[in-house]
Amino acid sequence: MSRPLDLITIGRSSVDLYGAQIGGRLEDMGAFDKYIGGSPTNIACGTARLGLKSAVITGVGDEHMGRFIREQLAREGVDTRGVKTDPERLTALVLLGIRDQEQFPLIFYRENCADMGLTVDDIDPEFIRQARAVVATGTHLSHPQVETATIKALEIARAAGMQTALDIDYRPNLWGVAGHGEGESRFVESERVTAKLQSTLHLFDLIVGTEEEFHIAGGSTDTLAALRAVRKVSGAALVCKRGARGAVAFTGDIPDSLDRGEAGEGFPIEVFNVLGAGDGFMSGLLKGWLDGEDWPTALKYANACGAFAVSRHGCTPAYPSWEELQFFFARGITRPDLRNDAELEQVHWATNRTGDWSTMRVFAFDHRVQMEQMDGATPETIGRFKQLCLDAALKIGDGAPGYGILCDGRLGRDALYRAEGTGLWIGRPVEWPGSRPLTLEPQLGPDYGGLREWPRDQVVKCLCFCHPDDDAGMWQAQEQTVLRLFHAARRNSLEFLLEVIPSKCGPVADDTTARVIRRFYDLGVRPDWWKLEPFTTDAAWQQAVDAIESNDPRTRGIVVLGLDASEEELAASFARAARQPLVKGFAVGRTIFGQAARDWLAGRISDRDAVRTMGDNFARLCRIWDEARARAGREAA
Repeated sequence: MSRPLDLITIGRSSVDLYGAQIGGRLEDMGAFDKYIGGSPTNIACGTARLGLKSAVITGVGDEHMGRFIREQLAREGVDTRGVKTDPERLTALVLLGIRDQEQFPLIFYRENCADMGLTVDDIDPEFIRQARAVVATGTHLSHPQVETATIKALEIARAAGMQTALDIDYRPNLWGVAGHGEGESRFVESERVTAKLQSTLHLFDLIVGTEEEFHIAGGSTDTLAALRAVRKVSGAALVCKRGARGAVAFTGDIPDSLDRGEAGEGFPIEVFNVLGAGDGFMSGLLKGWLDGEDWPTALKYANACGAFAVSRHGCTPAYPSWEELQFFFARGITRPDLRNDAELEQVHWATNRTGDWSTMRVFAFDHRVQMEQMDGATPETIGRFKQLCLDAALKIGDGAPGYGILCDGRLGRDALYRAEGTGLWIGRPVEWPGSRPLTLEPQLGPDYGGLREWPRDQVVKCLCFCHPDDDAGMWQAQEQTVLRLFHAARRNSLEFLLEVIPSKCGPVADDTTARVIRRFYDLGVRPDWWKLEPFTTDAAWQQAVDAIESNDPRTRGIVVLGLDASEEELAASFARAARQPLVKGFAVGRTIFGQAARDWLAGRISDRDAVRTMGDNFARLCRIWDEARARAGREAA
């Protein structure tokens, strides 16, 4: 029977606040990175990245952190219909740190948290039956209310012929057998916990845990004895994780040695962070298990996903995409500290970006000098006008996908603030207008630390006036700035758009821009986006596209700029650009706002007239682009 979902996980969710400083005490952390967390939530995301259709049943608060979890799950491709918004309880929080390769302190803030508010009434049988499997984790067996909800989901699944799995995920602190300061503890003996787990193990087809977790499930610190105790009450496949020694699976009687279980290929890597590694492992294992792979293959997936997790900062952000996993298998390990493997990290970054920007209709009003030179222009009036530009963009976009803006943070600060959360793609320039060699806006700071203050959904846009025939001194100055900026953007998890306009610096031929593009790739710059001038020949477009795709087949794409061209000229350039699938759309400014800005700043038109005029101009360009793309598609077909 075909089902729309592959798996539903059930249990805890949280906002993880990860200490950004490595090697220090949690007491001394000065900054934290925010991620989604909680074992079932991590597994739902990890399996989604591997191509499975996943959902999660959990609870979040009716507040900012709850909305963050919902929105991030959606960005990861996880079905959120089972996420309950609890108006009475707060979203769970966890503080975590990386002290060294063996100590990973963490504090759970879970007193009466939202996910512990799940009840049997929150379990919808019709929703459960839409999946092939239900995956539970141990924490939600620790309290009668959430245990009852979890058991109901499992019983519905078994009655419907679905598969069921348990990640024991033993946290003594969350079972009340260790104190708040013992969040890092992974094992405390407890007859009560053992009895509770054993009363549920018959409900599962797959049970996964570390040796210590099987100790608590089996009631013995002898791993083989514990596994045999579990086998007495459950016929499930048992997968025992052994840390650096990999993992083994047992589908029948437990042999006299763990080494006699089925195993998969392991990956010797440097341990950086063990937090969330088990959830990464479980994600890979479930991918193999649900795809019907044999145990060596499923365990290979699991071991690799666990290796990624222990090599990176955070839990869910560390997990690989399916494409990344296949790349890793094909190429192998080139260095044991995977987070410093530039080629692998590029694949990780590029294949885990979220958002569908396959169409780009961008209203660019990031202009500064051009507006400052207009009559009546002051910083205040320009700022007000840029808000009118945003109004026009929002009016035409109307919440639909594929619309965006380019807006600066110096003269357009208030518009930039307002644009957040509207669904628009937002690009933000960093170059000092007209500078050559490239100089950046002073707000960025000498170390580019100003990027740390940017919202994560904003794209760093840099215009570099460069030409293949520039002298060595010019190239050195520009390359150093662009390279530092690219790495600063990545360090702050911001996408990077590089704009180059060789025609402003010298004569151009069909290969001119392609030569510039290759030079930046040779430098190690991998832009998420390219912004290119409208070429007058198909050959120039083809050479530029070839230069990009041969160096980065996973780039987001190209947007074509306008250069203050007339609509007729833009229509011709759009027609040529639209023939290239890598060109996703346009980013045009003065053609849309130029006359309206002059009239408004001079007091000749009202706010309303300015918004209407710019909206009409933007809408016409959008139609011109969409028609050009449709026509190119018909021609290609």
